[in-house]
Amino acid sequence: MAEKTRYSDAELEEFRVIIQEKLDQAYKDYDVLKCALDNSTGNDVSDTSPTFKVLEEGATTSMKEESARLAQRQMKFIQNLQAALIRIENKTYGICRETGKLIPKERLRAVPHTTLSIEAKGSK
Repeated sequence: MAEKTRYSDAELEEFRVIIQEKLDQAYKDYDVLKCALDNSTGNDVSDTSPTFKVLEEGATTSMKEESARLAQRQMKFIQNLQAALIRIENKTYGICRETGKLIPKERLRAVPHTTLSIEAKGSK
């Protein structure tokens, strides 16, 4: 029997559902991080006394920097998930970009945006 070279349409649909759920959650998480950056929740130091304001501003700056890093990382995750959806549409999803072999379903369920098999990732 010949080795399977791509996932079936039904299997791709299963992965599409998994990715779409992760994408929806990723957008929600990104929105939370954006709110922290925009200060749209109203948690700021503008209404505190001057003594505490100096201390709070340092903490606020540090939190905003961390939120910015997390938001940037979250956006990269969203872009990777979107790219995975495109690979599903092109029927190239689940094919390792290094070896050309199918990435095991277990790995794709755990890391649905991956483009490398464990074998290829280990050789890097």
